Amino acid sequence: MEERPEIIAKITRRLLPFVGIIYLIAYIDRQNVSYAKLQMVGDLGLTEFAYGLGASLFFIGYFIFEVPSNIILERVGARRWFARIMITWGIVTIALAYTQNATMFYILRFLLGACEAGFFPGVLYLLTIWFPFKYRGRMVGSFMFYSAIANAVGAPIGGAMLDLNGTLGLKGWQWVFLVTGLPAVIAGIVTLFYLDDRPENAKFLDASEKQWLRSTLEQEDRASGKTLHTNPFKALLDRRVLILAIWYVSLPLGAYGISYWLPTIVKSFGVSNTVNGLLNIIPWAIVALALWGTPKLAARTGQTTAFIAGPALFGALCLVLSVYLPGDWVKFGCISLAAAGIFAAQPVFWTLPSSFLTGASAAAGLAVINSVGNLGGFIAQNAVPLIKDWTGSVEAPMLFVAACVFVGGVMTFVVLAYLAKHRDEVTLAAGATRTAG
Repeated sequence: MEERPEIIAKITRRLLPFVGIIYLIAYIDRQNVSYAKLQMVGDLGLTEFAYGLGASLFFIGYFIFEVPSNIILERVGARRWFARIMITWGIVTIALAYTQNATMFYILRFLLGACEAGFFPGVLYLLTIWFPFKYRGRMVGSFMFYSAIANAVGAPIGGAMLDLNGTLGLKGWQWVFLVTGLPAVIAGIVTLFYLDDRPENAKFLDASEKQWLRSTLEQEDRASGKTLHTNPFKALLDRRVLILAIWYVSLPLGAYGISYWLPTIVKSFGVSNTVNGLLNIIPWAIVALALWGTPKLAARTGQTTAFIAGPALFGALCLVLSVYLPGDWVKFGCISLAAAGIFAAQPVFWTLPSSFLTGASAAAGLAVINSVGNLGGFIAQNAVPLIKDWTGSVEAPMLFVAACVFVGGVMTFVVLAYLAKHRDEVTLAAGATRTAG
């Protein structure tokens, strides 16, 4: 099949900025609690552990509803389902501004996870039906680039909103939730009019362009012997999916362990809320560069293992150094580099499931991996404040996070060897079948 880079460029211009901006909004709404925490813990009388539990309940709701949400998306289409996801999570975020006690905080964080469930793996599935395999690593990296921008943008917004404390009779942490929740509702409404469900429905592609994309993707599926289960829920029992899900836990654990705790670490430097927010732009600018460059290098060299294990192990090392090296700014620099390594490993990782799954099985498989993996966020948000309470140090929890990321980095070699062995077995079996026929 001939290359048609102009079609890929057209799809990229139409799709990536839009889903990226939506992800930016989603990520801000997921992370805003890390800034609200700086005031709401005292206002609501929460302990660090109670806050961590409430914040982490997001991932329980996410875990329970992720797979059903992605299967529904595959059946009803991205346009309507993404709109539903965004509008409901925006409403819940706004409701968090009126939290009265710990119980209400727990319930709303759980609901936020339930509402947002299916968005991230839904976009990953969307990329499998719009882009040939060779482009997906770069597309996932470009998409995740917006998570770094979200942290960079969310940081000064969160700090500035906290400094509105008392304006119009509202606390600063209430402003954080109000200002970050409304854009999700607006974006959900816009999605209904802008997003196309599938390439065959796209008005911006002509008939020949749609035919080229369909033929290319079908040819890829045939050539790689991808799996399409008769029932998409069978993807939950696919050993390759389960292994990837367990392996993936380490990366969200590291990412959320850093992103949720970073504002608290910077606050220990003795800076104001606004300065805290501005300083937090720095690590996410570094993460953005890593997310932009790593998938491109991986695609150019054809290496997968090096661009997953390498960044992860580098991130683990930097976290350890952040604990033992002296000086606030040295610690801050190490954590910034650690965040870059942990995030940079993820775009290349997300090319793996679509290398052996297709159709509804890909939608379900991606959801399983993301939902199980994101339990790492639940672990991080409970373990990190608990270790802080035990040790009295804001840096010590980073050793736990570093250990988990290190294990994930080492697992890369084992998991990719297993996937390669399975792929070889499938190829041999297909060859034997053709010979017998």
